[in-house]
Amino acid sequence: MNAPLPAHVLQPAQALDRLSQVWDERIVPQLTDYIRIPAKSPMFEPGWEGAGLLDTVVRNAADWVLAQQVAGLTAEVVRLPGRTPVLFFEIAATRPASPQTVLMYGHLDKQPEFSGWRADLGPWTPKMEDGKLYGRGGADDGYAVYASIAAVQELQRQGVPHPRIVGLIETSEESGSRDLLPYIDALKTRLGDVALVVCLDSGAGNYDQLWLTTSLRGMASGTLKVEILTEGIHSGDASGLVPSSFRIMRQVLDRLEDSATGRLLPARFHCEVPAERLAQARATAAILGEEVYRRFPWAHHDCGGSTIVALPTTTDPVQALLKRTWEPTLSVTGAEGFPALQDAGNVLRPYTAFKLSLRLPPLVDAASCVQEMKTLLEDNAPYQAKVTWESASGANGWNAPETAPWFAQALDAASQAHFGAPCGFIGQGGTIPLMGMLSQGFPQAQMMVCGVLGPKSNAHGPNEFLHVPYAKKLTAAVAQVIANMPAA
Repeated sequence: MNAPLPAHVLQPAQALDRLSQVWDERIVPQLTDYIRIPAKSPMFEPGWEGAGLLDTVVRNAADWVLAQQVAGLTAEVVRLPGRTPVLFFEIAATRPASPQTVLMYGHLDKQPEFSGWRADLGPWTPKMEDGKLYGRGGADDGYAVYASIAAVQELQRQGVPHPRIVGLIETSEESGSRDLLPYIDALKTRLGDVALVVCLDSGAGNYDQLWLTTSLRGMASGTLKVEILTEGIHSGDASGLVPSSFRIMRQVLDRLEDSATGRLLPARFHCEVPAERLAQARATAAILGEEVYRRFPWAHHDCGGSTIVALPTTTDPVQALLKRTWEPTLSVTGAEGFPALQDAGNVLRPYTAFKLSLRLPPLVDAASCVQEMKTLLEDNAPYQAKVTWESASGANGWNAPETAPWFAQALDAASQAHFGAPCGFIGQGGTIPLMGMLSQGFPQAQMMVCGVLGPKSNAHGPNEFLHVPYAKKLTAAVAQVIANMPAA
């Protein structure tokens, strides 16, 4: 894109001042109400339709969007039969003869509660403390729709012309965006010629500069179950003769992962790291240093007067960045078939079931990995045990397209204006299924994938928080980047 930059320039100081006020007066109160609603994603709430909570948060967001009275805006809640609802909004272009569209994305569904919240905090009890808004979903990803609208409002307030803007806010992202593709198909003709995607559902390496996400891992999740008995039996009577379902589970998982190193064994699950991403990882490692791994809540204990702290798989910052973004990993995120500790008697359990989460490198095909994993885990089970792999969700990863010169300049200018530091580039270990879909559908579009999930923000875990001062600056940065889109 070599077209000239628009003549109207956004005044960054004015933008940040006004957007800070909007956040304090209108967005934080709205997010506070949003956090109180346990609108869990359908994977975690099978009865979501009857509960109506996803409908509630979408309707509340739509009402708020319409109440802002943005010039040229229309908004509606779209519902396909049997699908989670989406909010779709459209803002007419104020830039003359602009054929391009900016697509803004976010989601309103949430992860479940999780344990370990601080005594004075909880997933559904919002609390503002030291500029951080605590509670489930505020940072991942309730703020996105509100920040997006506020950014456009500021463009219009300063009289800066903007292209046509559409918004797509879904409610199944935490379930692998399983309902998103049907909505994209249904709304395709209304999306237009997307030249810029603004996705505020990602993370930040620190809170000191703007961070652009350059890659996302894919994912596959499901349940692996090992059955050896039809009912529990006395462990003294049967152990040694009846194999433990847990031991069989370990044997089966050994086919997938080297437990000593954590390396996944199938070659299909790996890919080469592009040279550009490797160079960016080195640059980011120079910025963040040991904070790449020190930011996590490592377990520790005292032994003989000295504190021993758990260690990461590597203390090399470059390798740490690559391991969490470009290497496949296996995690056990849940278990079934185990009694509570206080109820655990001398019984050989009939089965063991694990919820598995597999993260895949950005360039690896998730569907083929899932199929290979099913064969690998189920075939030729030890002791002819009944081993089943039931896939729950899956999505491909994403590698950002080549950065256009105007986009790189706009990002850096926005970061310098609002943070006094250059824009940073970082891969993220999470998954946003939409990004792969959009890159395929709009290969020429630039992707502004950013977010507030910085150090210790702890999305999905206990004490999740939204860093409000960072969110204010990010909102202003979004407005500035849109303002600097070249005139077509």
